[in-house]
Amino acid sequence: MATKIRLQRHGRKSYAFYQIVVANSRAPRDGKFIERIGSYNPNTNPATVDLNFERALYWLQVGAQPTDTARSILSHEGVCLKKHLLEGVKKGAFDEATAEAKFQAWLKNKQASVQAVKDKNSEAAKAAAKARLEAEKEVNKAKAEIVAQKKAELAAAEAAKQAEATAEEAPAAESAE
Repeated sequence: MATKIRLQRHGRKSYAFYQIVVANSRAPRDGKFIERIGSYNPNTNPATVDLNFERALYWLQVGAQPTDTARSILSHEGVCLKKHLLEGVKKGAFDEATAEAKFQAWLKNKQASVQAVKDKNSEAAKAAAKARLEAEKEVNKAKAEIVAQKKAELAAAEAAKQAEATAEEAPAAESAE
């Protein structure tokens, strides 16, 4: 039986997430599968991958063929590298400890780069929020100035009316005397 490691689509329209499964190559995309080995959510930044590393490695070693997208995900998670290193151990290119050391070094570097991306995204979000706050403060300041100007105009108009009223009362009071 030819097996494939592929993605099964789930979720709603325009918001898909995927299950990473091992299935018979002739089975429908969302149909019967042999084993579920993980999930992939491209809607987060960076994309979230939850993968059973040991089972994915096992299926690769027994001959399951990943689809292009599944191969990309497995490479990103290091499963393909681990398989490659274990094949090097089988051929005698290096020992298992060296292979494990190489994999751990790669994994540490990968985690550092992912953390850098997350930090960059959070800094960008903070900067955008700060810029929005400053823009809102400027808009509020402009509105406050307009309101203060209108209040000053109304107060000046009211003072002018009262001055006219007192001016009209003063001659009327003088003529009455």
